[in-house]
Order: sequence, then structure tokens, then C-alpha cells
Amino acid sequence: MPVPTYDKFIDPLLRFLATQSIPVATREAYEAVASALGLNQEQRQETVSSGQQVYKNRAGWAHDRLKRAGYSTSPKRGYWQLTAEGMAFSALAPNPLPDAEVQRIAFEALDVRLRPVDEDRAPAPVVLSAQIQTVQSPDDRLDQALSEIKQSVAGDLLDQLMSVTPQFFEEVVLDVLHAVGYGANRSDLQRVGGPGDSGIDGIISLDRLGLERVYVQAKRWKDCVGRPEIQAFFGALAGQRATKGVFITTSSFSQQAVQYAASVGHVVLVDGVKLAELMIDHEVGISVRAVHIPKVDSDYFEEGT
Repeated sequence: MPVPTYDKFIDPLLRFLATQSIPVATREAYEAVASALGLNQEQRQETVSSGQQVYKNRAGWAHDRLKRAGYSTSPKRGYWQLTAEGMAFSALAPNPLPDAEVQRIAFEALDVRLRPVDEDRAPAPVVLSAQIQTVQSPDDRLDQALSEIKQSVAGDLLDQLMSVTPQFFEEVVLDVLHAVGYGANRSDLQRVGGPGDSGIDGIISLDRLGLERVYVQAKRWKDCVGRPEIQAFFGALAGQRATKGVFITTSSFSQQAVQYAASVGHVVLVDGVKLAELMIDHEVGISVRAVHIPKVDSDYFEEGT
């Protein structure tokens, strides 16, 4: 008997997390949900192409849906916990959840972004009805699945970044900038953040003599970054007689901050959504797996060529 689809994991995961007053390790949640679903040892040994057990993979997707619905969160790496809204929902909702409610959590919350972003810049994912999904071509479904996986990974990356130390976050930012193409060598990017850093967390040398530099500020914030912070960074650049700066945050920028950066002309803003996107595109802090998709080679069957 195959392992149930991830939507079947939503209700037992919600119920288990509702019994926990403190954040619970994901490994405990995996086993609790597997037991609630009555998975045998053979089912627990099934793996997806990446090597992860299927039941853990599907429990993870169930938690992703609970997070998007606002019912759960990842307060620190490797731990899950229901939000106050999730606790209230679990207490009031029928047990077990009706199929319609499970489907609502599984599909209707896909347009919810896991981090606050600039509404004008980041379009919401398109949510397709079940009827439309059934008539999509396999290639369309593959593209949609890849997009969904990227969104989930982006949310997980931001959760991870919020759990690391400020010093490590600054190193991550420099790793990303180097992967993007700044600096001939990683040693050309130096972290200088700390007490008395004057608002500068990193310096990038664009030439071997260090005559042209880019100054970096990295803010691991949850709240929106406003104009005052960008003005302070611009002042720090002026103090260094610098002409180029990059301000990177895990959160978002206010419209006033964006407008001010555009007016000064040489300060680039990178919010949490863009940072996660760059990490995925340049494979910083993530691993990837190849998927082999077969297609008939028409050239091979051209006779006489």
C-alpha cells in the first residue's frame, strides 16, 4: 500500500502539534504523524529520488501548507510549533477535519507568501483549481511543481537565515554576492561588521589593488526596513567616500526607502525574497538533484542523415 498523499498528513500533523506547548523537533513530528497514519516499516522505508523517506517529505509539505495558512511556524531550525491562530483553529475545528477543510489548507493558501515583501514587486503565485490541474499537460504540471518547490525552499531559507548569528548571516551575504559575480576571489569580500563598524558589514574589492570598492550592510530583520535606515547607510557610505553600496535584509523595504535609494542612485536594495531567489539560483546554502526527463530524439530517427 503506498504512503498517503501529503494532504492526508495535514490533519494528524495539526493534531499532534496542538498537543505540544513548546516547539517540537521535526523528527518527533515525523514519527508521531507516521504512527497516527498507521504506516508500517515498509512504508517508512520508501524514499523519493533525493533519498529522503517519503513520509518525512510529505509531512514537510503538510507543514508548509499549515505555515501558509497561518497555523504553524518554524521558530528555529528543525522545530515546528502551532501559532496562536493554529491552536485556536485546532480547538474549534471538527476532528477529523472535513475533506473540504483539508483541501482549503492544501490549495487555497498557496498564494500566501511566508515572509513580508514589497507588494508592488513580488507577484503572488497563481492558484489553479483542481479541475484545471487535471487537464494540465505533464510539462505544465512539472513547471508548476518546480515553482512551488522553489517557493517552499525560499521560505525555508529565510527561516534558516533568521536562526543563524548576525556574524554568520553577514558571511552568507558575502557568499551570495561572490556567487553573483562580485570579486575575482572570495578573499576579495571581507566581513567587517561588529562594534564600531559605522554601519558597514562587508567590503568588496572590485580590483586587485582595492581602488574600487562596494560597501555592504546586512540586516537580519523581521520588520520592514524604512527610509531612516537607508539614509543612515548612505551616510556611512559618504563617510567612506564610497560610491557604491548594497543593503541586504531578510525582510522588506518600505516604499519610502525604495524611493530614497533610487534618488541617491548608487545604493542597491535586496529584500528577503530576492536574497532567497539569489541563493537558489546560485546554489548558495542549498543542494540540488538532477531529474532526467526522457524525450524522443527526432534527429536519431531521421534516416539517411
